[in-house]
Amino acid sequence: MTPSPSKATKQAGRSAARLAAVQGLYQMDLAATDLNVVIRDLTSDPIKDAGSDAAPGEPPPEMLEPDETFLAELLRGVVRRQLDIDPMVDGQLASGWRLARVDSILRAILRSAVFELMERNEVPARVVINEYVEIAHAFLGADEPKVVNGVLDKIARRLRAGEFASSSES
Repeated sequence: MTPSPSKATKQAGRSAARLAAVQGLYQMDLAATDLNVVIRDLTSDPIKDAGSDAAPGEPPPEMLEPDETFLAELLRGVVRRQLDIDPMVDGQLASGWRLARVDSILRAILRSAVFELMERNEVPARVVINEYVEIAHAFLGADEPKVVNGVLDKIARRLRAGEFASSSES
């Protein structure tokens, strides 16, 4: 019998899935790649499929592998809800800015995060925000993670007001 994954392994798989979802959305945006092709490409790992082990000093492969189900749900969900997501993000951007004008990777980060805030209520809003701010730090300059944090905080407070109600933050 295979042991169930630890909570840390599951969280790492979800973090990796969020990162992969952003990469997939970016690819779909720039290259107009089909959703199913992106999911297939992101869930097939030629190194793992060849039976290769991690190099000494590297984290074990299970810590880096995305939760494939979660990844597919994020990608499919963003595509399905994009007409709801984009106006919500537009409403939080600085005056005169629209989501269509921002960097493609920033757009992918915001779309994935907002979808998760909309439909994945089992994940605390602050976790969603933190995860996507970290992704923004990995891909973007110093200012964009602040934009991600600000936009997502405003949207989260509207979508999940109950999670912030007992907080003394404004």
